[in-house]
Amino acid sequence: MKERPKIICLTPVKNEAWILERFLRLASLWADHIIIADQMSTDGSREIATQFEKVILIDNASKAFNEPERQKLLIAEARKISGPKLLITLDADECFTPNYASSLEWETMLTAKPGTIFKFQMVHFQPDLRNMRYDIHYNWGYMDDGANHEGQKIHSTRIPLPKDNPTIALNAIKIIHFQFTDWERMKSKHRWYQCHERINFLKKSSIAIYRMYHQIYSFQKEHYAPIPQAWFEDYEKLGIDISSVYCEGKLFWDREILNFFDQYGASYFKREAIWDVDWRDKARLYGKVNPEAYKDPRTKLYKKIQTYLAKTQPVKNKFIVRQVDKWIKILLRY
Repeated sequence: MKERPKIICLTPVKNEAWILERFLRLASLWADHIIIADQMSTDGSREIATQFEKVILIDNASKAFNEPERQKLLIAEARKISGPKLLITLDADECFTPNYASSLEWETMLTAKPGTIFKFQMVHFQPDLRNMRYDIHYNWGYMDDGANHEGQKIHSTRIPLPKDNPTIALNAIKIIHFQFTDWERMKSKHRWYQCHERINFLKKSSIAIYRMYHQIYSFQKEHYAPIPQAWFEDYEKLGIDISSVYCEGKLFWDREILNFFDQYGASYFKREAIWDVDWRDKARLYGKVNPEAYKDPRTKLYKKIQTYLAKTQPVKNKFIVRQVDKWIKILLRY
């Protein structure tokens, strides 16, 4: 009989106190170890993590957003644990559907050979906590064989992906994503991503950035379905509530965007669709000295372009829309 692999959850954290306790309670149900790489959280995330017996808390000391580096950090820490290992990579706002415990797919994972990649389908809970949106399968599980992890600057793969390795797509066990349950937090995070893209990908058009971070407005009714009530009930029987959402007053991502403005100037981001809030109000909330420095720098033309983008987002793949996008990029360098 071969040794049963240890199940190790790998999770990067930066200011996730809004949901971290629930995540750790859920992950503790199935993981042998939960490795948390904390990137200098200031909201109590570290203190929450230390309360859980299975947590191994390590420091991510980088001041910059560093997806590939933080994932290598997590994987390296997991490999300090002896014996065969099944790596599961979840963010703090994700969890398994409760049927994992009774699904034959769970045993399929545990008995897979080293190097096997596991793909999970994600379902996004909506703000009403009655409906969810189906997404694609993601490579978020790996029966470890020591392979190198090669990531990219943003939206990086979470696990090693050696070419030609066997892959198993799991369909019964899904991953619940809670990001969209706090709609304001989600919008704040997507504004931050747009700023991050503008800073780090200078040649990327603002139209491409807009289309990417407004995908949520492109989905049709057929992408959605009711959330099975059994998912709430099964976790409730275990004393874990997944039916409520804690919404923060101050949002970490807002403060980070204000810091971008301090570094680059507000006008640097005038082409990005982040001006649906009055940043002067945010500046006052965070005690900035000169709130007027954060006023909307957009011209009338840029406002009209962003209005066009919003109206066409649901039909962005239509030929005429793609042609108009193309000419706006060429003629206006947008």
